Amino acid sequence: MQEDFLHYIWKYKAFDSANLNTTDGQPVVIKHLGQYNFNSGPDFFNSQLIIAKQFWAGNVEIHLKSSDWYVHNHERDQAYDNVILHVVWEHDSDIFRKDNSVIPTLELKPHVDVSLLYNYKSLIKSKSWINCEKDFGDVDDFTLNNWLERLYFERLQRKSNSIIELLRQSQNNWESVLFKLLLKNFGLNVNSEALLSLGKSIDYSIIRKVRYNSQDFEAVLFGQAGLLEVDSEECYVVNLKERYTFLKHKYQLTNQGVIPLQFFRLRPPNFPTIRLSQLVNLYYIEDNLFSKIISLQKKDDFYGLFKVGVTDYWKSHYTFSKESKSSNKLLTKSFIDLLIINTIIPIKFAYANSQGKFLEEELLSIIKSLDVEKNSVVDNFFKLRAFDNNACNSQSLLQLKQEYCDKNKCLQCAIGNNLITKN
Repeated sequence: MQEDFLHYIWKYKAFDSANLNTTDGQPVVIKHLGQYNFNSGPDFFNSQLIIAKQFWAGNVEIHLKSSDWYVHNHERDQAYDNVILHVVWEHDSDIFRKDNSVIPTLELKPHVDVSLLYNYKSLIKSKSWINCEKDFGDVDDFTLNNWLERLYFERLQRKSNSIIELLRQSQNNWESVLFKLLLKNFGLNVNSEALLSLGKSIDYSIIRKVRYNSQDFEAVLFGQAGLLEVDSEECYVVNLKERYTFLKHKYQLTNQGVIPLQFFRLRPPNFPTIRLSQLVNLYYIEDNLFSKIISLQKKDDFYGLFKVGVTDYWKSHYTFSKESKSSNKLLTKSFIDLLIINTIIPIKFAYANSQGKFLEEELLSIIKSLDVEKNSVVDNFFKLRAFDNNACNSQSLLQLKQEYCDKNKCLQCAIGNNLITKN
């Protein structure tokens, strides 16, 4: 058994609370279980109890065995001086305060239904892909759907926290944050951090100045990314090099710390050269991109906004100097979906929160209008049971797997709770 299971039992009062007594026979009445403490110190704050007809307000500490109090050296820590009740699974030793008075101890083991313990042990000891794999399909739809929606906003909040940190680094400039986020997500998994480092190497005031000239813009991005270190006599390439040399000196640019871009194992449409040219074209065409993204509310509006291709040279190239069949190389619907999931919705959420506004219904409407994402995690969950085929569920399932299943946090999971408390 793990101690967090005892925390769970106490937090949710998953025990028979009638006729409780301390280990020395004093009756215990629980008025308020207390607030769970996620940090160091006693496990529950501000508990309210009646012990031997005396009202007590203070903290509760929980251990598997009473003697763990000394194992953890709590007798030396002033933070534990106001513990009013020691809750344990098994009592094996009396615990004393500094004034030698005994801390009342409650042994939970006799008051917990054996089926609860059995369900918990069966779940935690599972060696499947996820602990609850064999029972996952039995969880009722109401519990599952409510939990998945909460998980989606948990994931969105985590992304929002990263955006707010990026905002701090960008001197509270939302346009700058958007540019960096777009760069990152134009790089997909392979080049996301490299393109983010590229964005951080250029002050956004410079982007504002060069975006009206697509070749200057490409020169700055390609140059900072180290992509102009090629031997080529093509006029376009020579011109970019000359422009970058001039602009680098003019704006005192440095690309020290920019992570090298990768081409290996990427399909040509995902080459960073193509993605950077598409981004240049987007900013060349669109003014006030951040304001437009904040104002738009439907996926079709975003499809129209991001219906952009590459600049002229890249219509017939994927890399420098090597020609290919000419095409506009427009951003695909599936790629725009990824931008909506990973850039547009998170920045709309973060911005709304910063303004004291709530967009939950609007954002749910957008994310649920997108097709489910395809990856091994989502595919495995879909093998366990049917889900609505939308991106909200795929994002929620990723959050579930990464933050709960992989970390064995079944006791903090609504699905785990449901299975543990079943009869």
